Amino acid sequence: LPQCVHNSFCDWFSEIDWVDFVITHPEGYELDPKFTKGATIEYDQRRALEGADYVQAKNWSSYRDYGQVLSTEPSWMLTPEHMSLTDNGKFIHCLPVRRNVEVSDAVLDSPNSLIIQEAGNRTFSMQTVLHELLK
Repeated sequence: LPQCVHNSFCDWFSEIDWVDFVITHPEGYELDPKFTKGATIEYDQRRALEGADYVQAKNWSSYRDYGQVLSTEPSWMLTPEHMSLTDNGKFIHCLPVRRNVEVSDAVLDSPNSLIIQEAGNRTFSMQTVLHELLK
């Protein structure tokens, strides 16, 4: 479960050829290569964020060393300084999020955060699934 969101997200984006999809994480936290095909893997977070239109921060465990914490480096928490490297990038997250662990309050509550709109989309997704199940 700690990798299902990432794997699904990566698998979906790998099929879109008009998106420059970059994954950044500390070394040792690689995702399963079958899900990251076509993505650029960049261990330098600052370089990965440069010019980004959208940023999704998500915490995950190591694929190879499942469940082990390999890095507790606080610089990986997404902050306004990180977001300033983007091209006025929008922040997305599927929620729930650990405030000031994965992402700072300042990013989550900024005008460029789309987390409330994204959470609102769940209602329509759930309604559609329920409708299909009840047909």
